[in-house]
Amino acid sequence: MPDKLLDAITSDPVAMGWMQGAPPAPDKRLLAARADHMRFPTTRWAFSHMREFTPTARVAGAGGAPLPRAVDDDLDGVRFAPLGREGTITIGEALLEAFTDGILVLHRGRVVFERWFGVTGPETRHIAFSMTKSFVGTLAEMLVEEGRLDPAAPALDYVPELAGSGFADATVRQILDMTTAIDFSEDYADPSSGIGALSAALALTPRPAGYAGPSCLPDFLPTIRKAGQHGEAFVYRTANTDVLAWIIARIEGRRLHETLSERLWRPLGLPGDADMLLDPVGTSFAGGGLNLRLEDLTRFGEAIRTGGAGVIPPAVIARIRTGGDPAKFDLAGRYPELPGWSYRSQWWISHDEHGCFSARGIHGQTLWIDPMAEMVIARFASHPVAANSANAAVSLPAWRALAQALKP
Repeated sequence: MPDKLLDAITSDPVAMGWMQGAPPAPDKRLLAARADHMRFPTTRWAFSHMREFTPTARVAGAGGAPLPRAVDDDLDGVRFAPLGREGTITIGEALLEAFTDGILVLHRGRVVFERWFGVTGPETRHIAFSMTKSFVGTLAEMLVEEGRLDPAAPALDYVPELAGSGFADATVRQILDMTTAIDFSEDYADPSSGIGALSAALALTPRPAGYAGPSCLPDFLPTIRKAGQHGEAFVYRTANTDVLAWIIARIEGRRLHETLSERLWRPLGLPGDADMLLDPVGTSFAGGGLNLRLEDLTRFGEAIRTGGAGVIPPAVIARIRTGGDPAKFDLAGRYPELPGWSYRSQWWISHDEHGCFSARGIHGQTLWIDPMAEMVIARFASHPVAANSANAAVSLPAWRALAQALKP
């Protein structure tokens, strides 16, 4: 459990002194062998330096000038009421509650609000965690639009290695929308869960002594078994995205980080290079391995908001924004803070009056697109709890308060 005595200020990585000095003092060194990159409070430094802990591949950017800025510091003082609480707090206070590392708010293509904390800055490649999924889902929908990927086809048609697995008879659409029925638990606190087994195959953290399980993602994914009937309910499971990325890699004939660069980064003009975490045989961790600059994340969101920038077909964006079936979304009551939402193409869809939709990642990673307010919010964070529900009560009303404040 995280140390409850540490808040965003007392756990600030600069104040803690992590990795400062040449070399750092022995008690301030962070080591992959101890999994310091996945334990709070050392995560507050590590999430901005993940390539120093695990192998990565480069997602090549396009270079170019920064976004135009018209920063309004008064937005820091916008007040709102958190969900389920009495009284109000400011945006500035909300950023600290969420252990924010950096935030950019874009309105009509201009940065109107910008804050940086700890060791995170404009050139930092911060881990996106499951926001990575939305990049992968967008790529898959682009292939659907091109007629190269059939959403009704079974995964087995593209990846024969999945024969006998729970994915063999799942359709591409079911994988895209996470309505597969597979034996895979997304319990981050349980090393024996499905996500724990995926992490072990990925070697995201040191494997336990005597580990004899799968040594990479392509060896692990075919071991996942079916549990129920596909298509009946949305259940969030990271393994879906890594299977989807395997399908994309087969169609494209290259690894995911190369496809991201050639199909999204460079065509969209995202200036900064990014890094993708790799498993021991060089497979990209599609479920959560992207590390990128906050400005490039913001530019991606703005391209989606404005219709695809001539790169992402408008029909792709329309399918994402339509969303999935809300009746299938929260059958187990896991998302009480998201009433009426759905999940589609690896994106979270609010179905609210503004048509907001989002990419989300554990520990507070957020890309929030508000079409009606002409606003995009990108936030990196290192919240001690690996669940969006831990900060949703503050973050969701904060985004809506910012949209209200930016109304003409």
